[in-house]
Amino acid sequence: MAAARNFVPVIQIGKYLVSDELLSERFACDLGACHGACCVMGDDGAILSDEDTGFLEDVYDEVAPYMTEEGRQAIAEQGHYVLNDEGQLRTPLIQGKACAYVQYRDGVALCGIELAWLDGKTAYRKPVSCHLYPVRTKDLGAFEALNYERWEICSPACDRGEREGIPVYRFLKDALIRHCGEDFYEALDAAAAYVKSGEQGSAE
Repeated sequence: MAAARNFVPVIQIGKYLVSDELLSERFACDLGACHGACCVMGDDGAILSDEDTGFLEDVYDEVAPYMTEEGRQAIAEQGHYVLNDEGQLRTPLIQGKACAYVQYRDGVALCGIELAWLDGKTAYRKPVSCHLYPVRTKDLGAFEALNYERWEICSPACDRGEREGIPVYRFLKDALIRHCGEDFYEALDAAAAYVKSGEQGSAE
């Protein structure tokens, strides 16, 4: 795993302050290796926006068949979303562990919400924070920071991304367009090409 840096350069695109690690680090989920651990590990459920909570209520009937019985029971007892100790909106957990919306297929934990989306049952894909991972957002008032988050369970994704040469931002193309817009992504891609050309020039 890459060593932590005391200072991480950022790229400003409109209101977004983007860590250059989205360009320099490599990442591509490897479910065959991690088995969807991000859906079942951690102290809290997925981070939710106010928009997410509305969608979760609206699409629950379509999503419920793609959840486990334990997940449906957790929703019945806790609601479609909960507030954690810091007052953040999160998805409920099953006995303090897996996300209530999880489903298992061939030993791999998958998002039941996304499975419903893949089958065309709903237009809502999944919470934005899940779609953007391993990028985390932070509200800075006039700006929003986009930072790369390292988590040990994602080591297989880092290894695969390195093997296949996939930068974080390219792996997250759909998620970044969903959250920030196509113009943002095109500008970020152009910035990545500029940085790469500069690195090649200095190497020569």
